[in-house]
Amino acid sequence: MSLRNAYLLIFIILLVDQLSKIYIKTNFVLGEEINVFSWFKILFIENEGMAWGTEIPGTYGKLFLTIFRLLAVTAIGYWLWDSVQKNSSTYLIVAIALILAGAFGNIIDSVFYGIVFDDSHNHLATLFSEKPYGKVFHGKVVDMLYFPFIQDYPMPEWVPFIGGKPFTFFNAIFNVADMAISTGVGILIVFNKKAFHKD
Repeated sequence: MSLRNAYLLIFIILLVDQLSKIYIKTNFVLGEEINVFSWFKILFIENEGMAWGTEIPGTYGKLFLTIFRLLAVTAIGYWLWDSVQKNSSTYLIVAIALILAGAFGNIIDSVFYGIVFDDSHNHLATLFSEKPYGKVFHGKVVDMLYFPFIQDYPMPEWVPFIGGKPFTFFNAIFNVADMAISTGVGILIVFNKKAFHKD
C-alpha cells in the first residue's frame, strides 16, 4: 500500500469523525439520547480523552495527556512512513493508518474544541463561540455511539461483585476515531502473522 493511499484513508476517517462530532455537538444537548434501534443509541457525552472517561488528576493532568498523545501520534506517523518505505504488509499499513487516524481525531478534540465551542450543558453548543468553554489543549472528546446489546439484565446472585445488579453489555460509549483505533489494533492481533510479513 502506498503512503498516498494510507493518507487518503486517514483523511476519510478524520473527515467522518470530525463531521459526526461537530454535528452532535451543535445538535445535541449534553446527555441527550436518541434510540436508533433497541440495541443502538446516539448518546452525547464528553470526556477528558482517556479510555472509559478516566481523568488524570491535578491542574496539569489534561495538558500532560494531550502533549503525550501528540508525541504518540508523531511516533505512530513515523511508524507508518517507515513501514511504507520498507514495503511492509498492507495489513500492517492499514492497521497503523487506522490507529493514527483515530488518535489524531481525538487529539483534534483535545487541542481545539475548548477554544472553538461553548459548553453543551442545557443548550446546544455554538461553533466558533465568543465564550468558549476551555482553552487550547484542554478540550473534551465528544462520544456518541452506544450499543447496549444486552441492557439491564439481572445478574445471578452468585456472580462475584456484580451479582444481583443489572448488567449492560456493551456499555462503552465511543466515536468514529475510537472505532478506527480499535479496528487497527484488532487487525494487528487477529492478522498478526500477515501484518508483520513483508510483501
